[in-house]
Amino acid sequence: MRLSELPRNREGGIIQISDTDSILNAATIMTESKIGALLVQNEEGAIVGILSERDIVRGMRGHSADLNGIAVKELMTKMLIRCSPDDTVNSALGMMTNRRIRHLPVFDGDELVGFVSIGDLVKSKIEEVQAEAEAMRQYIAS
Repeated sequence: MRLSELPRNREGGIIQISDTDSILNAATIMTESKIGALLVQNEEGAIVGILSERDIVRGMRGHSADLNGIAVKELMTKMLIRCSPDDTVNSALGMMTNRRIRHLPVFDGDELVGFVSIGDLVKSKIEEVQAEAEAMRQYIAS
């Protein structure tokens, strides 16, 4: 299955944050939205990184607990790993596993078209296996 075939059930679309916003604001958005990462954009609106829960936890080591005085750009991951709608769920899972990340932005050229988590991909694989098992049960029964 290709990433373009995944259902798009995210309410409110892809949540992004400015690189100048505070980490406290980012953590609040993540908590309220029940998500583990935010795409980060600069003043021009270009995606310049990703901020994950892991980035925040790692950043606290050097900044203690003062999250309000820290800008997102200080803790975000700047090397953005991206995939395309034509990539398969398996290849995206492989990228996540090899790079030890949990979120991938999906770009069609320079246009952001999606944002998938490892949970989205695992759910897709489980549904695929369940559908195959049901098809086999029906085939055997007929």
